[in-house]
Amino acid sequence: MHITDMVMHVNNKLEEQSRRSVEKILTGQRGVIHAHFNESRPHLMLVAYDTKRTSSFEILARMTGQSLCAERVG
Repeated sequence: MHITDMVMHVNNKLEEQSRRSVEKILTGQRGVIHAHFNESRPHLMLVAYDTKRTSSFEILARMTGQSLCAERVG
């Protein structure tokens, strides 16, 4: 297992319930260990994942598949 982190910028303005839903969807994805939005900057999301089971591209594709405009920023 090799865990790494990624920060994503989500352009959509999401209510708290929508953010929690996105977090749950991503956390359910194979290889994603943890996903959560920053409470003070709700347009930023931190995702921890196992690089042997998934990639940042797959995670980003999952986000855009939810009709969200997101990009990797770090």
